[in-house]
Amino acid sequence: MSGSLRRAAAALLRWGRGAGGGGLWGPGVRAAGSGAGGGGSAEQLDALVKKDKVVVFLKGMPEQPQCGFSNAVVQILRLHGVRDYAAYNVLDDPELRQGIKDYSNWPTIPQVYLNGEFVGGCDILLQMHQNGDLVEELKKLGIHSALLDEKKDQDSK
Repeated sequence: MSGSLRRAAAALLRWGRGAGGGGLWGPGVRAAGSGAGGGGSAEQLDALVKKDKVVVFLKGMPEQPQCGFSNAVVQILRLHGVRDYAAYNVLDDPELRQGIKDYSNWPTIPQVYLNGEFVGGCDILLQMHQNGDLVEELKKLGIHSALLDEKKDQDSK
């Protein structure tokens, strides 16, 4: 991760800790746990990633991430006002943890899927957030980014 990405991730992590734990868990977030029922088969994983518009595989859950990178993903989604997504805790199921890595051919967790397509991990999502691509990708899914409202508010001042 580049120096600027690392600094931005650290800032997001600090911001998230100060926001109070309960605010991270939006009304539409589905705590899916391991929920994969056996976890790692390609068919099951294919169904999981395509079930919802936004799917994340985390260490922990959005209300209590168990690693900084998972926390950063949750914070980025929160900044954009994404509340309706499925979250799977890979720490609950070793087969799911390995299975999703094999499925995506990506060695690390967290992993983010938009409309059934693998996007990447924390570094990719952070980069998309910083360069505006995440707003555009969310728009394609019919999800309005809260950052657009914030920008309008700033522009009107």
